[in-house]
Amino acid sequence: MNKPLADRMRPIKLEDVVGQEHILSKNQILNKTLQAGHITNMIFYGPPGVGKTTVANIISNMTNKKLYKLNATNASIKDIQRIVAELDSFMTMNGVLLYLDEIQNFNKKQQQSLLEYIENGKITLIASTTENPYHYIYNAILSRSTVFEFKLLTKSNVIEGLKQVIKRINDEGKTLVEYEEEALDYIATASNGDLRRAMNALELAMYAAESENKEQVFLTIHIAQESTQKKVISYDKFGDQHYDILSAFQKSIRGTDPDAAIHYLARLVKAGDLNSICRRLLVIASEDIGLAYPTAITIVKSCVDAAMQVGFPEARINLAQATLVLATAPKSNSVIEAMDRALADLDQKDIGEIPTSLKDAHYKGASDLGRGVTYKYPHHYENNYIQQQYLPENIKNEKYYGSQNNKMEQRIFSYLEQLKKQ
Repeated sequence: MNKPLADRMRPIKLEDVVGQEHILSKNQILNKTLQAGHITNMIFYGPPGVGKTTVANIISNMTNKKLYKLNATNASIKDIQRIVAELDSFMTMNGVLLYLDEIQNFNKKQQQSLLEYIENGKITLIASTTENPYHYIYNAILSRSTVFEFKLLTKSNVIEGLKQVIKRINDEGKTLVEYEEEALDYIATASNGDLRRAMNALELAMYAAESENKEQVFLTIHIAQESTQKKVISYDKFGDQHYDILSAFQKSIRGTDPDAAIHYLARLVKAGDLNSICRRLLVIASEDIGLAYPTAITIVKSCVDAAMQVGFPEARINLAQATLVLATAPKSNSVIEAMDRALADLDQKDIGEIPTSLKDAHYKGASDLGRGVTYKYPHHYENNYIQQQYLPENIKNEKYYGSQNNKMEQRIFSYLEQLKKQ
């Protein structure tokens, strides 16, 4: 059975790997480590199709250790036990290099089964994962390994990789592949940084473009469009991508960048994650806008309710309105600052009792206990205000709310100052 083009055309030298210059270029740590012949336990972390398996294969060819490959999706402890059983044999006298793909699918017990042999050096582990290793990999494994993050490939990286593959095919002499630059550009754009997906599209396009003699292929933009799947935006509702996009969404709104805010909203809409969008918008309205524009929360709540009622695709319009209201509004974090200061005092200080004058006095005998006796009802005084102590005695001078430099809070500040002068 013919291997897929992506497997047949894997680079066999580090210098042929596209992208990942931050770890693979000459002066970077991974390249320097490998050139020195020092192979340590490593964890490759990054999205699919960016070179993790390719680099692991190249490393395995640079060592004289016995290579074993496992995929944690379908491997078990028995597979590890079979490898362990061969340790110290003639075949493994130089040690074992274990490439474990998708290590996040191993549970804690399965990961722990490797510990002893990683620690004594009989097994050198190279693991790859698309999930954040600091969330999914056992700490004892992490502490004995170096984590290398593989970045999403740029469009130019993907085009370079496709051209490398086409050159190799042409050098083999069996098929001559020619192409329009627009065809490779379209495939690279649709692959969204995943070279494997781009190569699968290229392979399909080559079959579609074969001439009658099957020895010459010409890739046009039309063939590329027909052979390429709809562009997929990376998104995992329970993984890093989910939180990274939500984080970028909120920070763009907080930074008063409506264009970036709408961009990240579009990613979330594309993923169909209505609940997460609504929840985050409601939080932002109070956390980042707050008293600078107090009615923002009312507008956002109306937009969120409308979005939940109509659902996608129309909900995108309500969500965009809420996003732009928040992104263009004046900003203040005085609400969350005040709340967090008060909560911190509850944890860190002896706050003392509620003043007796403020305690509930709506029961028989309350006055005998002094409850509410000295309380002054503000509505009986001018401007509905009278100075009296509301905080507990131990923290009576604490200040939690600080008005910020926006029109609304400056008005609040002036109002409070006038009352105090009175």
